[in-house]
Amino acid sequence: MSTAAIGFLYAGATLGAMLSGIPIAFALGFVALAFMVAFMPGASLDTVAQNVYEEMASITLLSIPLFILKGAAIGRSKAGQDLYSAMHAWMHRIPGGLGIANVFACALFAAMAGSSPATCSAIGSAGIPEMRKRGYSPGFAAGIIAAGGTLGILLPPSITMILYAVAAEQSLGRLFLAGIGPGLLLVSLFAAWSIVRFRSEYAAAKAVMERGGPASPILADDQYSMAQRFSTLPRVLPFVILLTGVMVALYGGYATPSETAGLGGLMALALIAAIYGVWRFRDVTPILTATLRESTMLMLIIGMSLLYAYVMSYLHISQSAAAAIVAMQLSPWLLLVTILALVIALGFFLPPVSIILMTAPIILPPLKAAGFDLVWFGVVMTITMEMGLIHPPVGLNIFVIKNIAPDIPLSNIIWGTLPFVILMAVAILILCLVPGIALWLPDLLLATTR
Repeated sequence: MSTAAIGFLYAGATLGAMLSGIPIAFALGFVALAFMVAFMPGASLDTVAQNVYEEMASITLLSIPLFILKGAAIGRSKAGQDLYSAMHAWMHRIPGGLGIANVFACALFAAMAGSSPATCSAIGSAGIPEMRKRGYSPGFAAGIIAAGGTLGILLPPSITMILYAVAAEQSLGRLFLAGIGPGLLLVSLFAAWSIVRFRSEYAAAKAVMERGGPASPILADDQYSMAQRFSTLPRVLPFVILLTGVMVALYGGYATPSETAGLGGLMALALIAAIYGVWRFRDVTPILTATLRESTMLMLIIGMSLLYAYVMSYLHISQSAAAAIVAMQLSPWLLLVTILALVIALGFFLPPVSIILMTAPIILPPLKAAGFDLVWFGVVMTITMEMGLIHPPVGLNIFVIKNIAPDIPLSNIIWGTLPFVILMAVAILILCLVPGIALWLPDLLLATTR
């Protein structure tokens, strides 16, 4: 059987396994093992455990459970609610300030927790009821939180970036730095849309009131004294200092990514113990349980994805697919558009972890040959995968929002997220036109270390 035929059979078997409802890790592992039995020497089965272990024996991957511990500690405390309250108190005078406060709270929490679902849950559980109480439409409120939560895979410390660094053999420090500029770009675009949408809803509510209808809460003008504003800071500043300290330790060369992750996890546990009194065994147990559960699930997906990629490489599927893409002689930008369209399509079915590990052997060689900076592409690919988190049919953040706000119809949540999907596409276009937005910080770091 030809390599092309095996490749199409491999893709078809993978799609069938995914659509069958089998958990992603087991689906990938099952397909990989089946093709090892069918097309590889019998002795290859004896080395499955060794191959998976060798692929996962990376000091960079060690940081993943430690960053998850840090995120679980912060996410299961009241840090998200306190962060949101502080942002609202300081931004309430801006038109749409409540929405902007949620965007900024999501960005800061994402940078501390490194998890998109955790950001949605922590900020959304406080932010969505508050926005709806103040007259924001349900879809608008849901869209802000769902989109803000996606920043968890772009802003450091991003688990998705860690996996891309391993798959693309790129510097994790440079990737983390490259995500900061585009992350701020997305925050700015989301905040701008919040102002535009707020003005629209405010004008509509004012028109209803002028016609003799009921006054919407969106027309109310909240007031906070300076004392009230400063009173929100004591519980928030320690976590901001934690974020700053972790970043300084990593980028200043004082600690490796794994050491930084361990330091961040321990400091997060210490902070929630000191600030929220979360130190008893019964309080800490849910945090450790959540960390163990999520780490096990994620590492199992990583292990099976790496085995899947190993089989694909052994059967020369990835090499042949990459050669076929090169043979098409597409212009560099058309090649990029084609690959990003593939990533968007895969986002309908797969989480970012699997997309990276499954596609890296195929798409990275042609992109490198076309002259694209793989650090820059990692950022663009991450934003593209962010779109997958909030676009139907299986956008993860959509269902996280549905879980914390079950009374909002799913259709409203989807329509509320669509403008943010468009804004992400705009951000990708801007990054293509001005790649320096992503690369100036990594290049600055490289220049200072020479």
